[in-house]
Amino acid sequence: MDQLPTLRIAILDLYNGVENEGMRCIKKIVHEFESQENFSVNCQIFDVRQLAEVPDLSFDIYISTGGPGSPKPEGHAWERKYFRFLDSLWKYNKDHHNRVKKHLFLICHSFQLACVHWQIGLVGKRRSNSFGTFPIHQTHFAENEPLFKGLEDPFWAVDSRDYQVIEPNNHVLEHLGAKIVCLEKIRPHVPLDRAVMGIRFSNEIFGTQFHPEADAEGMLRYFLKDEKKQAIIKNHGEAKYYDMIEHLNDPDKILLTEKTILPTFLKIASQRIYSASQSAVF
Repeated sequence: MDQLPTLRIAILDLYNGVENEGMRCIKKIVHEFESQENFSVNCQIFDVRQLAEVPDLSFDIYISTGGPGSPKPEGHAWERKYFRFLDSLWKYNKDHHNRVKKHLFLICHSFQLACVHWQIGLVGKRRSNSFGTFPIHQTHFAENEPLFKGLEDPFWAVDSRDYQVIEPNNHVLEHLGAKIVCLEKIRPHVPLDRAVMGIRFSNEIFGTQFHPEADAEGMLRYFLKDEKKQAIIKNHGEAKYYDMIEHLNDPDKILLTEKTILPTFLKIASQRIYSASQSAVF
């Protein structure tokens, strides 16, 4: 029996030791990908903020997580190392245009950090916390976005953030070749900019402000715990809590997003990596 090709995946943990559901969900998606596709996965986790661990460029695929706090740089050693990692990966892909490239998915806090570092737009604190399940509206640039194939417009996603990316710099976007592929919900009664919710930075780099990894079934169990239920109702209201529970139970909302975006990213990245590596052999 032929040996399965091996993929090296690095998960950059930016949760800073804070209890979260994101890491569990990402690990689950990676495990499901390995069990369903013809690849052997070697996965390694890097504690970016607590231990200032950042992977080198020997990995094939990188998934960088959400996390608490402000994305604005404060001079920490881990921030400098993280930004160097972003630039190194971008430069590697640019310099190796005819060879195997590195693929990166940025989630929430990581997405904000990348937008700050690459000066994509204004990253600032929201007037109020965004927490729950919300519709995400696709832009015209999303018409041919493979990660959104099979999703409705709008599609639904889990959102949890105190910060946002607004006022995108079109000159920078054009220079990078980046495209804004989705925005937050339409609010005609609110005189505020709609936050940028997803960017196709390059063929290999994609990022979302929301949490595409959110596991509907697991999060439902998590939010049905009495202490979590009471905390959400206290902070966000009873209507918000029951809306969220309803959306987590709906197979066409959070479950569909979970089964579509990040799994498709892994599938496309792995196929491109394998195809490029086979071409390099010959």
